[in-house]
Amino acid sequence: MTQRIAFQGELGAYSHEACFNKHPEMEPLPCRTFEDVFAAMASKEADLAMIPVENTTYGRVADIHRMLPESGLHIVDEAFVRVHINLLAVPGAKLDDIEEAHSHLVLLPQCETFLRENGIRGRVSSDNARAAREVSQRGDPKVAALASELAGEIYGLEVLARHIEDQGNNTTRFLVMSRDADQSRRGDAGMMTSFVFQVRNIPAALYKAMGGFATNGVNMTKLESYMVGGSFTATQFYADIEGHPDDPSVQLALEELGYFTDKLDILGVYPRDARRD
Repeated sequence: MTQRIAFQGELGAYSHEACFNKHPEMEPLPCRTFEDVFAAMASKEADLAMIPVENTTYGRVADIHRMLPESGLHIVDEAFVRVHINLLAVPGAKLDDIEEAHSHLVLLPQCETFLRENGIRGRVSSDNARAAREVSQRGDPKVAALASELAGEIYGLEVLARHIEDQGNNTTRFLVMSRDADQSRRGDAGMMTSFVFQVRNIPAALYKAMGGFATNGVNMTKLESYMVGGSFTATQFYADIEGHPDDPSVQLALEELGYFTDKLDILGVYPRDARRD
């Protein structure tokens, strides 16, 4: 039976592109919300989930770090998608015809220069792939969508202009989530470990907790904080480090971290993607 990988958005979304690039053998399962993605995993309707966590242009995906520990899932891989934005229109349309371009609120400012130079008005849609679908259904040669080439292929649209984003390095990082943990060593670029923790209510606890990673030479690539439980005093931290929990240096760093934390949960151990370099 074909396995399924769930993602938030419609077919043709950049999350779908991440699924296609990472697991082309799996059937994509579009979901309306992130909650629906996690529900599909809980009900075993899906075998894996593809979750975006951060983008080089607009930062982290809102609320996702809070949802990851609550999902009960484990990170088993990471994926990177270079976000190329394209102007898509119905067959036969010309660039000079386009008066409006529809896309997600986040994508529109990333194409501001192109839209301004071509006199095209931006219009907000809830999803870039949905914008492509609606442009296809509408059939108006004056209306276009800003989306991926995959969306254009799915909805029968033509690419009038490729890679029109202002930023030349716009990339989204995704986490591949599974119901089962996998701490085996795999891949050719090393391992990553992600975890969440809460520091004890003592002076300089975070500073002391981080000291173990520096003294043991463990590279921490991400550290983010967010409030939990509606409290200004209960702060939880999300961290990514290079290395495997069985590495002696990582063992020592996590052991020292444990002295200054009330909670420490490893979310996943997974291959480091070479595109980090």
